[in-house]
Amino acid sequence: MKVSDILRVKGNTLFTVSPDQPLAEAVKAMAEHDIGSLVVMAYGDLVGMLTFREVIAAVVKNNGSVGSLTVRTVMDDAPLTCTPETEIDEVRRMMLGRHARYMPALDGRTLMGVVSFYDVAKAVVDSQDFENRMLKAYIRDWPVEEDGAAAESKL
Repeated sequence: MKVSDILRVKGNTLFTVSPDQPLAEAVKAMAEHDIGSLVVMAYGDLVGMLTFREVIAAVVKNNGSVGSLTVRTVMDDAPLTCTPETEIDEVRRMMLGRHARYMPALDGRTLMGVVSFYDVAKAVVDSQDFENRMLKAYIRDWPVEEDGAAAESKL
């Protein structure tokens, strides 16, 4: 299974923010859309990721307020990325290695979507459930040998 399979199921909705946008506006957008991350784009290029992790760290550092902070001052400016052709197992390893919960998928310089750790876990579980159902169906439909055939095979 590849990232493109997950993106196909998720749909095309992407939420982005500019690096010079006030952090308060970005946090408001995250809350309104019930999302945990925003891709930071400048002049059509990915320049960072803003997740709830960076927001919480900034709020704690700023005495409980976002104040006049901008997205640029708190974003992850070197996020992990993948391509639509990246295998899900590789994405899982990369995310676990960096404790990343969100990963933008790029086709060249074009943002194709964002894959979350939830998306990866769901894809793995769905795949395992399908395989489990197929194995159970295979076992259930196993041909039963008749007594004569069983006796002949022992000879």
